[in-house]
Order: sequence, then structure tokens, then C-alpha cells
Amino acid sequence: MCGIGHIPVLPNEVLDALSPSDGDVIVDLTAGRGGHASMLAKQCAPSNVILFDLDAQNLSFASTRLERETSIKPICFHANFATAAQTMSKQGLKADVLLADLGFASNQMDEPERGLSFLREGPLDMRLNQSSGRTAATIVNEYSEQELADLIFTKGEDPFSRQIARKIVSERAKEPILSTTRLANVVRDAYGSKARASRMNPATRTFMALRIAVNDELMALDALLHDVEASCRKGAEGWLQPDARVGVISFHSLEDRKVKQSFTALEKAGLATRLNRKPIQATDEEVASNPRARPAKFRAMRVLHASS
Repeated sequence: MCGIGHIPVLPNEVLDALSPSDGDVIVDLTAGRGGHASMLAKQCAPSNVILFDLDAQNLSFASTRLERETSIKPICFHANFATAAQTMSKQGLKADVLLADLGFASNQMDEPERGLSFLREGPLDMRLNQSSGRTAATIVNEYSEQELADLIFTKGEDPFSRQIARKIVSERAKEPILSTTRLANVVRDAYGSKARASRMNPATRTFMALRIAVNDELMALDALLHDVEASCRKGAEGWLQPDARVGVISFHSLEDRKVKQSFTALEKAGLATRLNRKPIQATDEEVASNPRARPAKFRAMRVLHASS
């Protein structure tokens, strides 16, 4: 696995729920290092495999890996999955299997220059697409104290958001906060004595909130769920086949809540069938071999014909 740099989470559960079949169009909305896409494609003889990813390097790696392991040359889009419906419709493509893994690839976490890890010294960047957009440093050094507190509370769900925001503003007045380790230390100082009692690193939620904001992750998820719903209502005219299987792996309660509400609403409207009532999570065995699978939650549904 060392050359691949990422282990896909919940592999067996994803295969069981999305059940790829010969002739299917398989779409991986977050290709990463190609683990899920390759795994799905090996289970059948798909007519097409389509990959989306904001990270150009990972997208290229995933494409090469898929072709090497399956002899399938995928269709690749260096784009946010929020654009998937529009992009596929323009190309006249319809998905039979659709997967979105909302986590980030392990290699992204392990590369200090990306600024995603509070355990490694690096620039405070956090952009998955490093060719455009604002960085986490911009947010940390330019947002007001109230804006920072709101961001850390709503997207990171950190109960110490006000103390953290206050400390950030105080420390950046002395010198801009431009590195991951300095921000992590600032957050730890804001926690004070409570840092020792915290189950996780005090910086975890702040870094998560910043990453979500930098990459507009919740907005992208909202757009995807909206487009899935729209396709269910359009039936054969949509970008999802009437029997399409749709799966989402989330790593944050805000994400999982949105997916649950969307899939439940579609089922109540008679437009889809949920394939699991409760989110599927990693077994103890998987967590032991891949600790980053611990927070993963997987929900899947099957699209039904739109009601007349």
C-alpha cells in the first residue's frame, strides 16, 4: 500500500450496497487514490468508469491505477463533485453506481505542504485544489473574532470556539499565524488545563472547521444531494439511471445528518429506497488496520422510477 498512499474505507460494505453489474456506468465523485473505483470496477465489466477529484495529482494517479489494474481507461474530470450532474448531463452520461467519499486521501494528510495536519509543520493552506481559492491562513488572519467563533462552532462543533477565536485574534496581532503547528499550539493554549482532559487533540475540530470552509465542503454536499433528488424526480430524464445505487461516506456529523435527511425524504416521496436505516461503520478489525476509518459513516440508497 505504500505506493498507493491510501486505504479505502468500508470496502466490503460499499461493494455489497452498490452491487456493480456488467454494463454499469460507475462514478466515483471523490476519486482520491482510486481505491474505491478500482475495487468497484473489478467486480464487473463496466461500460464506463468516471472519476471526479479536485486534486489533480490524485486524479492522475487514480486514472493510471485504474487502467493498470483493470485495463479500463476512465473518463476524468478535474472538478468539484458539486458539478457532477451538470458535467455528466452535458456528456450524455448516466450513472448506475455513484459513490462520494467525503474524507480526504491519506496522502493529502501526510504531505506537510498541504497544511491539513496539526501534527506536522507546514503552511496553513488546506486547499484540496491548490491551484485556486483562499487558504486557511487567509481565514485565520482576516476573519473577525465573531466570524472565527461562529465558524469553529458551526463547522467544527467545538464548545470552546469563543475561547479559541479570542486567542487566535490575540496571537495574530503579535505576528500572523501562518503555520499548522503554530495554530495548533494557539488552540491548545486556548483550551488551557482542559487540553489534558480532551479525548482528542484540541486542534482537531478547529482544523476540521477550517478545511470544510476552505473547500466549501458542505455547500458541495448540498449541491450534490439537490442534484440527486432532482434526478430522482426526473426519472429516465435525469443523470442517474432509475435503478442507480448511490452511496455517501461521511466523516462528520453535519455531513451524515444532511445525507440521512436527504435519503429519508426521497424514500418518503417514493423516489428511492434506503439500503441501510442506520449508518454503516467500520468494524473493530478494520479500525485496527486502518484507524482513519473510525469516524466513517456510510449510507446508501437505490433510485426508483419517478412517480407520475
